Amino acid sequence: MHDEPQPRPTEPQEPLPPPLTFWQTLHSVLAAAFGVQSGRNRTRDFSRGKPGHFILLGVLCTALFVLLLYGLVRLVLGLSGAA
Repeated sequence: MHDEPQPRPTEPQEPLPPPLTFWQTLHSVLAAAFGVQSGRNRTRDFSRGKPGHFILLGVLCTALFVLLLYGLVRLVLGLSGAA
C-alpha cells in the first residue's frame, strides 16, 4: 500500500481587518502633514493601510497645497496692483 500524505487540517484564521477607507487614509495623510497623527491611528495605518494609497494621496494633497498657495499669491499681487 502506498501511504499518501494526509492534508493538514486548516487552523481557523483570524479574519483580516478591513482596509482603510478613503476618508481614513485622507485623514491620516492630512494629520501626518501637520505632524499631529495619534499613535493609535499610526498603528492602524501600518497594519491596514496600503503604501501606494498614502503616496498617491500625499502627492495629490501636496500639489493641491502648492496650487492653493500660488493662487493666493496671485490674488494678493492682483489686489495690490503689483501684477
